[in-house]
Amino acid sequence: MLADGAARAFQLERFAEYLALEDGASLRTIEAYGRDLNRFVEWASVRSLANPAAVESAHLRDFVYHLKDMGLAPSSIRRSVSALRTWFKFLQAEGQLARDPSERLETPKKWRTLPEVLTVDEVIRIIHAVSLDDAMAFRDRAMLELAYGAGLRVSEWIGLDVKDVMLEDALVRVFGKGSKERLVPIGRSAIGAVGMYLRELRPTLERGAGKGKLFLNARGNPLSRMGAWQILRKYVERAGIEKHVSPHTLRHSFATHLLEGGADLRAVQEMLGHVDISTTQIYTHVDREYLRSVHKQFHPRG
Repeated sequence: MLADGAARAFQLERFAEYLALEDGASLRTIEAYGRDLNRFVEWASVRSLANPAAVESAHLRDFVYHLKDMGLAPSSIRRSVSALRTWFKFLQAEGQLARDPSERLETPKKWRTLPEVLTVDEVIRIIHAVSLDDAMAFRDRAMLELAYGAGLRVSEWIGLDVKDVMLEDALVRVFGKGSKERLVPIGRSAIGAVGMYLRELRPTLERGAGKGKLFLNARGNPLSRMGAWQILRKYVERAGIEKHVSPHTLRHSFATHLLEGGADLRAVQEMLGHVDISTTQIYTHVDREYLRSVHKQFHPRG
């Protein structure tokens, strides 16, 4: 139950009057918005947000994800977002707020959606689908291990120079969006596969046209984006994976598997090269969906 003081601090009664007398809203809308805002104020009060001026955009994003975690339907969440926006515009018009923190608040319809994430077993099946009978086996194995092992965008993995892979330090230097440089750790599997490729195959592919790039095609030219897609598709089909898998799916799987294993969100942000942590936070919601599915599958009362 919402305390009277909180309702006054957040001007909920005044807002209800505004909806009825000035906005001409229906009784049904007024009641629905009232429930939505009561829920928000209760949530805000627990977090020591004493009045609307204390509310930041990040708080609103967290609240919307809180509604999602409660299991509310997207239509109900959209209505809550609409209530918040209308309320903040009212407060701003009343001179209670200098700025509207709900301006950039996304609705479920606009939430970024992820391609299907692979399980760890599915990733292993794709990598193990590379056969030593394939002429480019060492390159393909190295490429898949590195793409998944470092969570790279396709443009990043085909853009790698030989000098960017520091096997002794277990690091790869990546130039991401806006040529922003980052160092990403790589594990034993990626180190071994890249080392094998550099030793056994790449020297035979390099005919002076490689431009120092790590991954070359059979003609000795830098591997193209389309070439990378075709290689991945070949092994996805060979592994019998029926999900739609793109190079970005490996990146999403990298991030999701790290978080499922207990990795720190900031560390994952750094490895992915995200400027804003809110971009990385989407993976925590994927992780929650995974946890829900595990609970439903294995809990005796799930």
